[in-house]
Amino acid sequence: QVQLVESGGGLVQAGGSLRLSCAASGRTFSSYAMDWFRQAPGKEREFVARITWRGGTTTYADSVKGRFTISRDNAKNTVYLQMNSLKPEDTAIYYCRARVIGSDIWGQGTQVTVSS
Repeated sequence: QVQLVESGGGLVQAGGSLRLSCAASGRTFSSYAMDWFRQAPGKEREFVARITWRGGTTTYADSVKGRFTISRDNAKNTVYLQMNSLKPEDTAIYYCRARVIGSDIWGQGTQVTVSS
């Protein structure tokens, strides 16, 4: 089964940048796409971005288009979320998710805090 470990979160000032990583291990061949979600305090978890392993097709939430970039390194089984022009409203725990037929796998999350 796929296992995910996020890293790269931290505290950054508004307008700054941060790069999140999600390292996948295990049966990565069973995962066809990786997603980034985020969840702010008191809010529901929301979709941020998606990338397919094979074709690298990307999808972004409107709230992050033009600011965030999702990418993947297939050789390292790692996906990244480059976050630029960060805003306080980007503050959340960011989770990666491996799309697997029949069972999605979630990482433990990494905290991103953007100060104003």
